Amino acid sequence: MITCIAIDDEPLALKQLSGYIKKTPFLTLSGTFSSATEADNFLKDNPVSLIVTDINMPDTSGLDFIKNLQEPPLVIFSTAYEEYALDGFKVDAIDYLLKPYGYNDFLKAATKARQYIEWREAAVQAGNNSSDDDFIFVRADNQSVKVMFNSILYVEAMSEYIKIHFKEGKSVMTFMSVKLMSESLPANQFMRIHRSYIIALDSIASVRRGEVELTDGTVLPISASYKEDLQKFINDKSVSRKNAKE
Repeated sequence: MITCIAIDDEPLALKQLSGYIKKTPFLTLSGTFSSATEADNFLKDNPVSLIVTDINMPDTSGLDFIKNLQEPPLVIFSTAYEEYALDGFKVDAIDYLLKPYGYNDFLKAATKARQYIEWREAAVQAGNNSSDDDFIFVRADNQSVKVMFNSILYVEAMSEYIKIHFKEGKSVMTFMSVKLMSESLPANQFMRIHRSYIIALDSIASVRRGEVELTDGTVLPISASYKEDLQKFINDKSVSRKNAKE
């Protein structure tokens, strides 16, 4: 069972949402809240696997609420404003529900969350985070595709999917967030440089202000939140700095 909470400042919307959650056999409703502040206080002592939240709320927006959580669970955003969709996916939301929506739309989003959690649990059980492994399997075109770590050039987020770009020029798309992919790759070989990009460290050709160029000529942006980690990697591998220390 997937534990979840519902947040919406509109009483009727919250009642409808809680009804949908209770109707879904693989979900357990742990609480309903009319504000992000109430939900935040609850989560401090009651962790859950999924949050379904409105975005436009009076005290704190749903987006800011999720961004401020130290270890946010999966998130499904619901709102009447379609323009928030892109922002929702930037914080790794599993899906986005545009009001008014019916149960079938909600069930589709909840099923995505269940599939994501099942994939993550399977990945852990398979030992994908172990340094002894040099590959993972991803679902693509109704089959399990073996992906060798040393064949990956970079990974690109595309809404709720990711595209894995290979060094030989091919690519494959799979239903997964860039966050989960990052957790499935060995940290000594890959680094997230942006909300939308993970790169293979051995594929870096050069780094300049705000950009990294890969060995195939691809140029990707570096966001401020990941810049420090990349700079530390470069410093650790810098011959000039090592010579200066000596």
